[in-house]
Amino acid sequence: MNMAATLPRLAPPVAVFLARHGLSDAGLEPLPSDASPRSYCRLTGEGRLLMEDRTDPVGYAAFIRLARHLNSLGLSAPRVYGSDPAVGLALIEDFGVDTYGKLLAQGHDETALYQLAIDALLRLHSHPQACAVTVPDYDMDMLLEEISRFSHWLVPEIAAELDTGEFDAGFRAIWKRALAPLSEAPRALVLRDFHINNLMLLEDRPGVAACGLLDFQDGVVGAAEYDLASLLQDARRDLAPGLEQAMLERYLDAAPAICGTRDDILQRYHLLCAQRHTRLMGQFIRLMRRDGKPGYLAFMPRVAIQMQKALTAAGLTGIADYLDAKLPGWRDAGRMLATLS
Repeated sequence: MNMAATLPRLAPPVAVFLARHGLSDAGLEPLPSDASPRSYCRLTGEGRLLMEDRTDPVGYAAFIRLARHLNSLGLSAPRVYGSDPAVGLALIEDFGVDTYGKLLAQGHDETALYQLAIDALLRLHSHPQACAVTVPDYDMDMLLEEISRFSHWLVPEIAAELDTGEFDAGFRAIWKRALAPLSEAPRALVLRDFHINNLMLLEDRPGVAACGLLDFQDGVVGAAEYDLASLLQDARRDLAPGLEQAMLERYLDAAPAICGTRDDILQRYHLLCAQRHTRLMGQFIRLMRRDGKPGYLAFMPRVAIQMQKALTAAGLTGIADYLDAKLPGWRDAGRMLATLS
């Protein structure tokens, strides 16, 4: 489309913003939305995206701040060419279309993509300035708030008669004890949504810069292993047999000494896998019920299995026992809830 012909249909702030950057005549191609409140349009032929987020000024500011910070670490986040926080608009670098998800669907070398992602995490976790940015602390309160999404969104779907508040109080108490070791974990910048839909291959860039990073505005300072969990136990896909272990070994072989022993890292990894899957079991129901986004329910069967396996791997038998006692049938919840609409 030609922007000159369609400017009257654009919200005035958008038209003014584009004109300010000499882009009034650029073609606009809306991109598919995700679970976030942001929207994007590709400015065709310009190597730019128009990002719009008027509902989350904190997230908008964090995106701009973290994009610049990640680039300063030698990683690849979209460069910010212009921003107007008053109207929630930004002009950012367009990384193209080669997401990991798309490339894997086309048969791209799975091992090579995951090796690149692991190496990017190693850069992030070993850079001395990685945490020199203003982000929230991934503390116990935040971890438990995420756990409560299971209680407040999933529990009513499979046990409407259960007292959700009572269930959640007991659930959080057990999880608080389980998560206590994380308070002693070395601090790292955690991007939180480090998975195939938020990673891109930038083949014209050297080394870890070839791994393009998206959707990092929810970044926090916490245990480094969380992003490993996001990557290697992805709700969206099953990795090839043996690949998770191979990538863990790649990380362990080069992990900074501050992270502790291999056993320390693996203990935190399995613990955070269990925490993440538990959150997602509630998060996907919330996206469907509150936000009108039922597509994530397709991942529920996989996440339910991942949650069970992670609880076992982390030695969290007390949590599994609590669920068995209070929520019979929770092990089948993923398969059952995948059919909701």
